Amino acid sequence: MLLLLLAYLGGVLTILSPCILPVLPFVFARSDRPFLRSGLPLLAGMALMFVVVASLAAVGSQWVAQANQLGRWIALAMMAVFALALLWPALANRLLSPLQRLGGRLDASAGEGSGVGSSLLIGIATGLLWAPCAGPILGLILTGAALQGANIGTSGLLLAYALGAATSLALAVWIGGRMFAALKRHLGAGEWIRRGLGAAALLAVAAIAMGWDTGVLTRLSTVSTARLEQGLLDALPAPAPAAGGPMMMMATDAARPALPVEGTLPSLAGATGWLNSPPLDAQGLRGKVVLVDFWTYSCINCLRALPHVRGWYERYRDHGLVVIGVHAPEFAFERDVRNVQRAVESLGVAWPVALDNDFAIWRGFDNRYWPAHYFVDAQGRIRAHHFGEGEYGQSERIIRQLLREAGNTLLGDAAPVKTVAAVGDGVQREADMANLRSPETYIGHARAENFASPGGLRAGTVFDYTVPATLRLNQWALGGRWTVGDEDARLEQADGRIAFRFHARDLHLVMAPQAAGRPVRFRVRIDGHAPAAMAGGDVDADGQGQVDGNRLYQLIRQGGDVKERSFEIEFLDPGVRAYAFTFG
Repeated sequence: MLLLLLAYLGGVLTILSPCILPVLPFVFARSDRPFLRSGLPLLAGMALMFVVVASLAAVGSQWVAQANQLGRWIALAMMAVFALALLWPALANRLLSPLQRLGGRLDASAGEGSGVGSSLLIGIATGLLWAPCAGPILGLILTGAALQGANIGTSGLLLAYALGAATSLALAVWIGGRMFAALKRHLGAGEWIRRGLGAAALLAVAAIAMGWDTGVLTRLSTVSTARLEQGLLDALPAPAPAAGGPMMMMATDAARPALPVEGTLPSLAGATGWLNSPPLDAQGLRGKVVLVDFWTYSCINCLRALPHVRGWYERYRDHGLVVIGVHAPEFAFERDVRNVQRAVESLGVAWPVALDNDFAIWRGFDNRYWPAHYFVDAQGRIRAHHFGEGEYGQSERIIRQLLREAGNTLLGDAAPVKTVAAVGDGVQREADMANLRSPETYIGHARAENFASPGGLRAGTVFDYTVPATLRLNQWALGGRWTVGDEDARLEQADGRIAFRFHARDLHLVMAPQAAGRPVRFRVRIDGHAPAAMAGGDVDADGQGQVDGNRLYQLIRQGGDVKERSFEIEFLDPGVRAYAFTFG
């Protein structure tokens, strides 16, 4: 219920977002008509179409993206004719006659007076065109949808978001209608108002056709809803979010000295395979203390938690602790058992790993995040959990307490417990949280934010992108010929680039070669120069490196004074696939 409220309030705040500007002329153009017959059907059509399109997009199929693009062009043509009707009614009436007949039939079937059907059609077209800026609340909903696909829960949250937007638009229509009525009465400006709205509608059609609704308008905006939305998330009690929350979610669990029973260990039978062990089951684990670690090998937060998990495994495996790593993939290449096997070997993961490609174990735990740790006692009961990074000392105290409950005598029990710190290197090094001001940023269009190339992202089509002369903090851009899919961008020709303005000690990029066995060479620049001492673990001092596998690459590690900097990676060969930036 709380998530529904958050989604609704997030939708209400879209009236402050620049991405709402292109649809306002279509909404305001009917503000002089009765709200129940004109404004309400329009807003209802817009909300419902947005929910349908966004829910289908969660399926992630290419045909869905293509159908949505076709629908947007049809809607653009319809709205262009609607704009012409405002400018030149006599000319446009002929063009609109088929839609007027269809609207008339809808009006008749709805039992309403004239205008309901045509308003509903305009609302449906507007819903196809509306591309809201993905702030923290919408990002939370879409992240869950990307993992679990279209379902009733996700569609309900999207509907709440759309209804929130419709509420704020309805208020705007009511205020605008009164203003227009006053202008007509006192100034006799009805004709000029109609033509002005027609011109604005034509400009909106042009803006959407050129991608300005998700590109230029976002960059030029002086009003951001992100802070307001994040304030809502912080102010309200933490809800149980949709499955698959962002990798950068930090831990908030407090110490739980009483260790209440939270449930029983769910079945592990849904694993699609096992590494380092034969299949394990809940019954066979009775008598053991179990740590279940949900992770995926390209998740930077999981990698930074790995030294601690390894330390617990090595210190307590001979005292009755069993560690099970549940590998739940985020990207498609993480479903390939060969990729996971290579990652397990290179990372030194010696404990059993359950491959959860179908998210069956994930759903059994009702899990939410990467990484997530569940602590199970010797009787098979879940006694504690922890989401995200941090609080490793508390987690180790929980492990020791459960081992003692199971009858184990541990070294140091006669004295105050001092947990052992784990220090990672390379990508496993702890994040510099004091200087971390850049968020995890996805490149695929399903979850992309802060994209700054002119024209915006073109989903599923080959497009020649350009990098702007300047980028603001946390903006990024593509240069060269790319095809942007749901979860990644694929370079079609050599000499493509990705630029990012960031503030963090470390910069990582999840990448993969399109064809196995065909590495892609790249060159990294920081503030226009070779990285030298700031080179990450996967590049040399001159910034040279190659994408030779499907994984996370560390490209920049600043030493000393961490500053806001401009990063650019240039690919000397085609065929790279870029997925997400992460920072530390």
